[in-house]
Amino acid sequence: MAAPMQREDLLKLQSFIEFVGANPTVLNMPQLQFVKDFVEKFGGKIPAGDFKMPDASAGGKCPFGGDAGGAKKAEDSSQDLSEDSEEENAFQSEPESDVELDMEGVIAADSDPAQAMGDSAKEPTEEEVDQAGDIRGKAASAYGEQKFDEAIALYTEAIELNPGNALFHAKRGQAFLKLKKPNACIRDCDKALELNCDSAAAYKFRGRARRLLGDFELAAKDLRQACKLDFDEEADEWLREVTPNAKKIEQHRVRQERRQAERKVNDRQRAQRKAGKEQAKERASSAASGGAEGAWAKKPGMPGMPGMPGMPGMPGMPGMPGMPGMPDLKSMPDGVKLSDLLNLADPEVGAAFRDIEQNPANAAKYMSNPKIFEAYNCLFGKTAPKAPEEKPGETSEPEAGKRK
Repeated sequence: MAAPMQREDLLKLQSFIEFVGANPTVLNMPQLQFVKDFVEKFGGKIPAGDFKMPDASAGGKCPFGGDAGGAKKAEDSSQDLSEDSEEENAFQSEPESDVELDMEGVIAADSDPAQAMGDSAKEPTEEEVDQAGDIRGKAASAYGEQKFDEAIALYTEAIELNPGNALFHAKRGQAFLKLKKPNACIRDCDKALELNCDSAAAYKFRGRARRLLGDFELAAKDLRQACKLDFDEEADEWLREVTPNAKKIEQHRVRQERRQAERKVNDRQRAQRKAGKEQAKERASSAASGGAEGAWAKKPGMPGMPGMPGMPGMPGMPGMPGMPGMPDLKSMPDGVKLSDLLNLADPEVGAAFRDIEQNPANAAKYMSNPKIFEAYNCLFGKTAPKAPEEKPGETSEPEAGKRK
């Protein structure tokens, strides 16, 4: 009849009973009251006293499997998880450091529709180029008189006549800058740099426009490039104005990038620690399971006991029953001779069979010896031939040979 419990359950129950036998006070624990009641129901008595977990260093076992250090391991695991959680929360809850910038002079961005940029595919005639030059002179005069709207209108006329002139766009951008329209200025300067990437004026005015919008890093980059292409005192002054804020922003960005890199490293290390703990748990579980299986298999009478191996047969025995004819006794498999084997058991029998190996017909003269007769019948399953009767006056060859 099959057991009502699985083998693994029986192993666990066996471990529990062994532990209770060594530590009976464990049944005084509230969660094991049902076991205590069962024992007392059949007349058993549990000693009074509180249960104390055996020392893990002394090989103590936990009543529910594992070792006595399991509780401590669980506590350590909980502590590790808590540390990981606190470390992660520290990264997440750490406030982003604010950069204290000097925002004086920063203005609100303009949102006017984009100005006309002219037909980029147009190829102006010489007359149109000259007309655009004259209009540009009038625009410069209007700008000098601080008539910035008029200057913008005149520069627009010049751009429509000669849209490929980068300076017209840069100068119109300068006029937009005076009207506190930094976005319009940036659009004109972008166009100017598209037409001429070495336009120092375009870099200068775009850098100033970005400073008015509070984009100090890009402003410093543009103004630095303007001074590199064509040094200008005003551009240099604007550059020195934005440099402190630009450095603060750059340092803040570096700190943030380093912090993000540290967070990635921390996340990777935390994942590696977690994976290592999981692998350690699996190894410990496998080792515990393997040890229990081994203990079970060693118990006498338990399932899984290997059978007694069979006794090896007599090697190289020729001429088994049913084999027709006289066997070949001159050689054995793998070069082993039958006479050598028989000599180990009885030298007399071995000597007789060596003679028979030389000449099988000599078997008849040994049949008067009971030991040889019995060995022959046992090995070959038939009666040995009888020796020929000697007539009076006749002698056998061996005796005749001796007389010679």
